[in-house]
Amino acid sequence: MADKDATAIDAMGFEQALQELETIVKALESGSVSLDESINAYERGAALKRHCEKKLAEARMRVEKISLGPDGAVDANETDIG
Repeated sequence: MADKDATAIDAMGFEQALQELETIVKALESGSVSLDESINAYERGAALKRHCEKKLAEARMRVEKISLGPDGAVDANETDIG
């Protein structure tokens, strides 16, 4: 079951994973779920958080700063967006 959940999370985009994580947080904060459901939701939320962090790290590595040199040549360098 855990492998199936991990596979499903791996297939999610950042926005989808973040939306589900926000839904889990709201449910946990409301206190309307049982202890067992809370534990399962917490575990899924932790997996979603790791997935979102991985997606952000991947995006950060892909972002490049495009600049023009003194001769007008275009250059692309990695940039720090964090």
